[in-house]
Amino acid sequence: MAAAGQLRRLLTSSEVRWGTAGWSFFIAENFFLSENRTFLIDYLGDDNYHLMYGTISTIATASIGYSYYKLKKLQPKISPSSIPTGSLVVAWGLVSVGLGLASQALPKMQIPVAIKNSANGGSKLQVLCPFDFADKHRDSGDGTIRGLERVSRHPGLWSFGLISAGNAMIQSNMALRMWWCGPAAVAWLGGMHTDSRFKRGMGGQLDPIIESQTSNIPFLALLSGKQGSPITSFS
Repeated sequence: MAAAGQLRRLLTSSEVRWGTAGWSFFIAENFFLSENRTFLIDYLGDDNYHLMYGTISTIATASIGYSYYKLKKLQPKISPSSIPTGSLVVAWGLVSVGLGLASQALPKMQIPVAIKNSANGGSKLQVLCPFDFADKHRDSGDGTIRGLERVSRHPGLWSFGLISAGNAMIQSNMALRMWWCGPAAVAWLGGMHTDSRFKRGMGGQLDPIIESQTSNIPFLALLSGKQGSPITSFS
């Protein structure tokens, strides 16, 4: 009971709230705005919808950065020798895989404000999300999946997610550890929601053939036999 009480106090502490609030806001606003995309575009118009989406996503991203600024001072300086060997090994593996994905599918970082040409020949201000996580399918057209999509349907999301999860493994402060787990939560939940929307024709399409041969979670399709036996899949 004492341990449960300590865990409850830890999870409800202001530090942990700072560690999770920014990422929770980012996930929630993306879920709400993308899930209600059709209704909001019909109600607000396409330009105003993207203006609202970009503005709120920029605010959410800023809140994530501010929460890290608040929490960073809580992390004492530690030497690699003080980190458990198992944590270092797992961190190295996660970061290595994440960097491998990022080298080929790093999400595009962009200035959240741009000038676009309008339909009447003038120009207009457009607010964008600071990160472009759009993943382009790499199927060959004959039902065979190639490239990073064999690993995950959302390699751009998971490149950030795995690198951050690796960093979480070497944090000594629980709030900072949860903050570093945020991108992995975005990749997992955001990837699932994107797949769900695309299967319903909202904002894109998910071909049933692609879905049957791939997975959201990295390497799951390779290990589960969706692309043949695991031995041949990795060859």
